[in-house]
Parts: sequence; C-alpha cells; structure tokens
Amino acid sequence: MDYEGQICKPPMEIGRFMLPVAVGCSYNACRFCTLFKHLKFRELPLDKVEAELLRVKNLGGSPKKIFLGDGNPFGLSAERLLDVLALIHKYFPDCRDVSMDATVTNVSEKSGEELRALRDNGVSELYVGIECGLEDVLAFMRKDHNSEEARGQIARLREAGIMYSAHIMCGTAGAGRGIENAEATARFLNETGPHRIVNTSLFIHRSAPLFSDIESGRFTPATELENMLEERRLLELLAVPVDFYDGLHDYMEVRTKGRLPQDRERMLARLDMEIERKRERAEMYVVYAS
Repeated sequence: MDYEGQICKPPMEIGRFMLPVAVGCSYNACRFCTLFKHLKFRELPLDKVEAELLRVKNLGGSPKKIFLGDGNPFGLSAERLLDVLALIHKYFPDCRDVSMDATVTNVSEKSGEELRALRDNGVSELYVGIECGLEDVLAFMRKDHNSEEARGQIARLREAGIMYSAHIMCGTAGAGRGIENAEATARFLNETGPHRIVNTSLFIHRSAPLFSDIESGRFTPATELENMLEERRLLELLAVPVDFYDGLHDYMEVRTKGRLPQDRERMLARLDMEIERKRERAEMYVVYAS
C-alpha cells in the first residue's frame, strides 16, 4: 500500500505488521504536534485495506499481531473498526491481537457495548496520548482532555477488557517545571496503571503552533538536561508494574528502557550517567527552527 503521511508507531510495536486504515489524526489540534497538520483525517476505503491484507497473505505473511495506522485509528467509528477487524480475521484468522493509537475523546465516543465488541473481535490495546499530568499544561497544549476525563475513559477501557498504554512527553510544562510535571504525571500513571509507557522529549518544529509561543515568550522550552532530570524523577516515583517503558530523547544515545520495577535501578543508573555528561556541555534545546 502507498503510505500517505508520516508513520507514527510506538517503538514496542516495531515488530508488528502495520495496517493503515485511516489517514491523519481526527483531533489534530495539539499545539506541539506537526505530524498530521498537512492532512485531513479520513478513513481509507475498505477495498484498499483488503487489498493490503491480500498482498501480505500472498507474500506468505501470517501476522499474529497487527498495529493499525495512522495517527489515531480509534477515531473511526466502532462500526468501521469492526468491518476492518472482520477483514483481518478473514485473511488472518489466527490474529487476535490488534492495537492502535487513540485519544481520550476517541474512547468517550464509543459506548460500553461497542468497546466490548471491539475487544471481543481482537482489539487488545490502545496507546493513549496522555502527555502529562498537569491540568494547566494540558489546557495550554490544547489536548482533548483533562486528567479527570482521562481517568474516566481509561476506567471504561479496563471494564471492557482493553489494555491501555500511555504516550507521555518530558518538557511539556516548559523550563523550570520538569520535576513538578514528573510528580503529577507519576500520580496519574500510578492511579491508572498503564500496560506500557512511551516517553519522549517535547520536540518543537517551526511549523508547530507552539513555536509562536516561544517567539512571543509565552513558552520557554526545557533543556535536554531538564528533560532527563524530569524523566529520572518520574522513574523514581512510578509505583505500578509496567510491562515495558521506553524513554526516547532526541539524541538516541540517551534511551532508557526496561520493565518496572525490576529494571528501575539499571534505568536510573543509565540516566545518571547521561545527566552527568549533559552537565558538562552547553545547554541543548530540542527546537527545530530552520
């Protein structure tokens, strides 16, 4: 299938066959994001989805796990998702593990009955864009939810038997607020118990709406050192089992991954080493302005 847009996939899903079923993001209003600003969200025709499944089957593929693309396929209606799942089962009847990205709003738009039907037909896990635990930051970044709404929708997923994993970002609170944000985010994650966590540094491109806030002085980005100190505090405070945690900064030599709690000390030691290196260098910001 010719892929339109930019591939957005959690690192722990790299080994899964990715089946595009939509283009873009149904929300597409977060101030920091540029991935889908040039695209209008739309569902892909079912015949195109089926053709991709047939292509993979004819190549000898037999995926047991499938990740649906694009930005948030859970923004499709439950009816359309069930149609997609039926096609998956038609060509790959052994596949019973389907995951995808979602927003809190995507979950709220589906009834409990629809969530259970999706689970019964193979939807096992959603990666939800939580980003941070501070209410004023969620509002400033124009996320589609506040923390209370996120807690409520995650509880509904749990009732339906669908696992939730969290996308979060260091640096969303800006300079000087990293530890505060780490503590608020840890409280949220400890309350909601994500299966997996993907943590990245906030990266600001000139084309992002947030860039104008930097130019006007409304937002001061955190340094990479601050982001790593924020991540360290978060890892100290996470008190729930996490099947896999992956912390990616924009410099790939700084990557912290493992299971919690069993790998916590190793992960903290890795961060401590990189933190000391960063202290010896000039401050670095992950802002792309060219």
